[in-house]
Amino acid sequence: MPLTFAGTLDRSAVVDAVDLLAPLVESTAVAEAWDRTSALDGLTVGGLVRHLVSQPECAVEFLTTPGPPGADAVQLVDHYDRVDWWRAPVDAAENTSIRDDFNAMAAAGAEESLEVLRSSARELAAAIAAAGPTTYVPWQDCALPTDDFLVVRLMEIVVHADDLAVSIGTPPPDFSPEVVEPVLALLAALAARRHGSVDLVRALSRRERSHGAVSAF
Repeated sequence: MPLTFAGTLDRSAVVDAVDLLAPLVESTAVAEAWDRTSALDGLTVGGLVRHLVSQPECAVEFLTTPGPPGADAVQLVDHYDRVDWWRAPVDAAENTSIRDDFNAMAAAGAEESLEVLRSSARELAAAIAAAGPTTYVPWQDCALPTDDFLVVRLMEIVVHADDLAVSIGTPPPDFSPEVVEPVLALLAALAARRHGSVDLVRALSRRERSHGAVSAF
């Protein structure tokens, strides 16, 4: 059975996760490191912040924008096969273009990113409450079950919040199990798709038989 969270996700967890970003994004350490390279090669701390706050921003936008009729309905993990950066090398144009775009957006300064976060946080609960059963994702020209779309946003938030915390030498936000457990399930499913289930099972259960990386990305 394909992985899906349709009808089972605690949607309030998405709002809670976004609320936990504020102390990290607003920190003095982030502002002081804005133009320095982050834990992700080639991406500045500012670019990383702008990418992080774009998650609730695009959630509000996509949840409130009807998609075209007849858009392809895609399963959660399958939708990554439509994402050109997922299997591309880190230094490939599919990835470096994303990095460069957010570095450029960060040139507007920390306050602009803070306002994006504040604005989307104010609007997110209402956008989620009014959302239909599916959400159109224009980047991949497909529709995901809305709960699955929200889990993708949660994954991006949890992963990039950790990237940001590492970049400034502080602990990441203490996300609840309602946030983290769907993220872990998605990451495990993606890792299995990339590396095969045998390697993933061994990496998670048998240290003596684990070999090589099993990262989802």
